Amino acid sequence: MTAIVCMSGVEVLMEYMEGAVAPDVRAAIEAHVAGCARCEAFIASYRETPRIVREATSVEMPADLEASLLAAIRAARGSARRRDE
Repeated sequence: MTAIVCMSGVEVLMEYMEGAVAPDVRAAIEAHVAGCARCEAFIASYRETPRIVREATSVEMPADLEASLLAAIRAARGSARRRDE
């Protein structure tokens, strides 16, 4: 693969991000991204995703909210079981 267009770049994005593509493929992707604002933005957001997920999940849920959520889940499960019987 030497010619990269947006769609073919997405197909190998994971391998590219992990450094697991052949040097010619890496060069083709980088050449395409350098001239494609959409792909440049896509790769930047792809790189930021793990950080965003870590930050979003590192917040501790307030105890009263957790208890309320668990109660709602248990109630929903109970309702589903009663309907199945």
